[in-house]
Order: sequence, then structure tokens, then C-alpha cells
Amino acid sequence: MSPLTPRLLMQRGRPKTDRLGKIRSLDLSGLKLLSEHLDPTLLGRLKHLQELDLSNNQLEALPANLGLPHLRILRCTNNQLGDVTTLSQFPLLEELSLEGNPFLTVSDNLKVAFLLPNLRKVNGKDASSTSSQVENLNRELSNRVTVYWEKFMAALGPEQEAEKVQTDFVNSAIRDVHYGPESLQDFTQWRVRMISEELVASGGTQAQDTNIPGKLPGAAAGRSRTRLAALKRPHDALLSVSPTKRVSAAPFTQVEGGQCAPQLEPLHFLQCHSRNNSPRDLETQLWACAFEPAWHSGNTSQTVATCGGEAVCVIDCQTGIVLHKYKSPGEEFFSVAWTTLTVVTQAGHKKQWSVLAAAGLRGLVRLLHVRAGFCCGVIRAHKKAIATLCFSPTHQTHLFTASYDKRIILWDIGVPNRDYEFQASQLLTLDSASTPLRLCPVASCPDTYLLAGCEGGCCCWDVRLDQPQKKRACKVEFTFSEGSETAGSRVDGLAFVNEDVVASKGSNPGTICLWSWRQTWAARDGRSVVSVVILARLQWSPTELAYFSLSTCPEQGLVLCGDEEGSVWIYDVQHILKQPQPSPPTSLQAPTQILRWPQPRALGQLVTKTMVNTVVTNAAFTYLTALTDSNIVAIWKRP
Repeated sequence: MSPLTPRLLMQRGRPKTDRLGKIRSLDLSGLKLLSEHLDPTLLGRLKHLQELDLSNNQLEALPANLGLPHLRILRCTNNQLGDVTTLSQFPLLEELSLEGNPFLTVSDNLKVAFLLPNLRKVNGKDASSTSSQVENLNRELSNRVTVYWEKFMAALGPEQEAEKVQTDFVNSAIRDVHYGPESLQDFTQWRVRMISEELVASGGTQAQDTNIPGKLPGAAAGRSRTRLAALKRPHDALLSVSPTKRVSAAPFTQVEGGQCAPQLEPLHFLQCHSRNNSPRDLETQLWACAFEPAWHSGNTSQTVATCGGEAVCVIDCQTGIVLHKYKSPGEEFFSVAWTTLTVVTQAGHKKQWSVLAAAGLRGLVRLLHVRAGFCCGVIRAHKKAIATLCFSPTHQTHLFTASYDKRIILWDIGVPNRDYEFQASQLLTLDSASTPLRLCPVASCPDTYLLAGCEGGCCCWDVRLDQPQKKRACKVEFTFSEGSETAGSRVDGLAFVNEDVVASKGSNPGTICLWSWRQTWAARDGRSVVSVVILARLQWSPTELAYFSLSTCPEQGLVLCGDEEGSVWIYDVQHILKQPQPSPPTSLQAPTQILRWPQPRALGQLVTKTMVNTVVTNAAFTYLTALTDSNIVAIWKRP
């Protein structure tokens, strides 16, 4: 039996009346309502209802025929909504609240703006800038679908059946017409389908801006700040780079074997971590970035998370749009890491979440549900600052955190509960003789061993969970000089290039070492201090400055590292990886390519020099992102 009755509606309605047709405001919040409890026959009697509150229930969808023609304010916070298209039944809606619905994404925000032309506020914020973005996206998609239609029709034969042609066109347009960031793919495919079907129905004469239901308001002159939002903000300054610098930024060099290095072009330079959103901030240091993992096998991501100062940003590399921004006043973020969780709704439906962990000065780990746009958990992990963190590659809920308290802790963050909150539990504590700077699960056995680059050298811990000790000391220390019996040199860069080869930096100035995990471990013979088996030494900057983090792109066999001059050093090491037994290196190997700092323009002047603290690429090596100590996120693209 439905909990909603005419008597309950009159009790919770305003003004007080004995006739449902006279109710103008109705509060149905906190009643544990399910979607099937919203009876259109009953609610359809509220002919003059203007305000409805459905917050704090268990709604997964709104029925498509509620029959509330005069509804202007709708609150649906803290539910489980996964679709917004039924909101089109409320064309007069002016205010909408959808916060706390973790399965809604950025694309759903844009769908709302498209479907509700009179909308003024969403989640208490001005909706005009979102509407403007939708208008621009719609215009571009309409143009692209029209061009695609013309090419499609020109390639048809006269004998093909019209009905099959129409179906083929819609399906192929959805597959082939792309525009905008990957995170908006759900919205763009939804619009491409609508535009394509309208084109087919009209015979190819109706793909234009009239697809927007009603006139969309223009962009507002200003916009209030939000913690997380799905728009490029006016204060996220996009710096310019001169055409000459754009050409000269990626010089060709020769790879061993005569192969040319790939051409990379500067694409975007962003100031999105500024203190107080000031365009004059060229001092905030940016520390870490990571590309979002692809949800489907064979895909590659173009979405990157960056951190520095009090902000964490999520950026679409193709467009340079800051999709989300999370700020924590008083924090300084040092590290970010992604994981993908499978969450089951109360109705038993499985959903995938991209969760971003961010940590820094305060010793807290914040778990951000990026696509829904909120922080859904905080772990009080350490009493001192967290230097770095990483997720296990085999257990999606296992998170390593490394702190200046000289401890590494393995956490199980779990999956969110019914209130979409995390309840983390501590699995292991690893003690270190010095501050751990970089964490790296061993690629061939990530559930068994963890490597860490530390202030005092490179160390390894046994992280098997079937062992009784929950607090463990370092098992092995690695040295990088042949014949050395002591450790002690800082290792501030560490990453696997494949399942065997490790790239590390810091132990020898001006050098990046490639060494074999398997050969080194096989030669250990029970010792606690072991000299690594070096496969190659790569020439790097001779600077004495530390904490330039290297990264690798295993799919492409690349090693990358920034330097104190703003350059990015790129090494193609595939020829080393393919050698069955490389001979001991006798000389330094030069980089395949050095990307020189393109000197973008900020505040009317060239930024001629900076330091690149970290650099990463996506798996396909189509985008490269570098973070600087001057509040600039630099993005290159391979044409």
C-alpha cells in the first residue's frame, strides 16, 4: 500500500485546505518514498501545485506523467535518481535542487538545462551559464550532424530501403559524431540521437538551434563560486602561447634505430589553482596529476586530475575546460589518485563510480565522487602531512598513504553505504626510516611487495594480508652504486615501465636509472641491503634540486620527467625493454625528445622560466600534462 493518501497530502500541503486542487506547496520529504509510491492519479489532482519537496527519500526515477502543469520549484536532494529526462514534463520549472544524488553526472546537469528553458536556479546557483554552455554545444552538434547527414546521403545507393537507411544513419551518427569532453559523452550522444531523428523525420531540413525547447538565457556576467561544478569558470585563466613558440616547442630528435620522436604541440595553459581565484597568482606550486582510468577496455582517457594549493581540479585535456574544482581552505594538496568502484543501489542496480582520492598538508584523505560533484568521505589518515598516495592495481578499494610521520598505511576504503559515505578500515602499517616520497606496488606481484622512494633511499615492504603482523618494517633496501654496502641516497622518482623494469631518480645527480626488479630480487640471497641490477642510465638535467617526479607510460614504453628550466624530458626505452639480457651500461643514453618551455603569456608578459614538478601522459600518449611551481597547468597534444 502506498504511504501517500489524500489525507497525508492535505496534512503536508500549504495552504491548509480540504481540497487537493487548492494546494500550492507540498512537503513530502523524509518519507522513505520509492518511485512506485508516486501515484500519477493521486498527484495529478494537485492542479495548482507550484512547489514540491521530495528530498531525503529513495527515489530512483520520477514517473513521466505526474501531471503538475504549474510546478515552478522542485526539490529532490538526497535521493538515488539516475535519470533526469522525465523533468521535461515540468516546462515552467524555475528552481531545481538535485544535490546528494550520487548517480547523476555532469551530463545530467546539461540535460536539465536543455529540457527546462525557464530554469533560473539549480542547487541554489544561477543556471544561466550552464544554459549558455548547452546552447553552444547544441549549435556545434547540430552543425556536425548536418554535415554528417550530407556525407551519409551522398554515399547511398538508389536501391537502399528508406527505413533501413534512416535507422543506419541514426546509429552511425551516434557512433561517429563527437564533440566536447569525454565526461560529457552521455549528453552529446543523447543530443546527437535527438538531432539525427529530427533530421530523418524532416528529410534533412531541421538540424538547427530550434532544437532547444524555448529560448535559453545568455551567460551571466558573473558567477558565484562552487565547490565542484561542471563548467569552465571565468577565473580559471587560459594563458596564450605565441604561434612561433607553438611550433618550436617540440623539436624533432632521433631515436635509436632512426625513428623520429612524435611531434607534440602546446595546447592549453591554465591557471586554475589560484589563491582567491586571482589571475596574478603565479606562485602556487602544483604537485601531482593523474589521468582518470578508462572505464572500458581499449579506451583511453583525456580527463586529468591536478592538485596544488588548496584546490583539486579535473580538466578535460581536449578542450581545456575545468570540469570540476574542489577547494579546502587552509589545505595544501600534494597528491591525487584514481580508482573505479562498482556500487549497487538499493534496487540492486550496479553503477560505476570514478573516485578521486586527494591528500596533503593536513594528513586527511578526501574521497571525491567526481562526476556527481561532491566529497563523500574523509579519512583522518596521519597526524602529519601526506606526501603521496596510490591505489592498489588489483584491489579497487585498497589505498596506500605515505606521510611525513615516516609511516605508510594501507587502507580499505570500502564501498559507500546507503548514505553514500565511506567507512575506511586500516589494514597495515609500514614503518620507514625516512620520509616516503613515492609509492609503487611491484608490477608483477602488487599484492606481495610495495616499493617506495624515500628521503633515505629505495625500500621494499612485504604487504601480504595473509601474514599475521599488521605493523612491519622495511624488508629490503636497494642501492644504486655497484659495490656499495650502504643505502642513504634520496629517491624522489619511482615507477615501473613494465612488469620488470623500474625507473628511479635521485640516487645519482643528472641520471635516471632503469633497473630490473626480477634480476635484483633473484640476486638478493636473503640480504637486507641489495645493489640493483642496472639496465640503463638515462641522461637528465644536472640540477641539484630535488623532488621532480618522474612518470612512465608502460603502454608506449616511455619515461618522462620535468626539470628546473620548464622542460619535459621524454625517453623511448622500448629498445631496452625488448633486449633479453641487456649488457651493463657504459654511458648515459640521451633523451628521445626534450619539450622546451613554450613561454605562455600571463598578465601581458611572457612567463619565460618555471620548474616542471611532475608530468604524466594518458595511456595512448595523445595528451601530456605538466605541472609547474608557478601555478600553470600545461597540456600538450600529439596531432
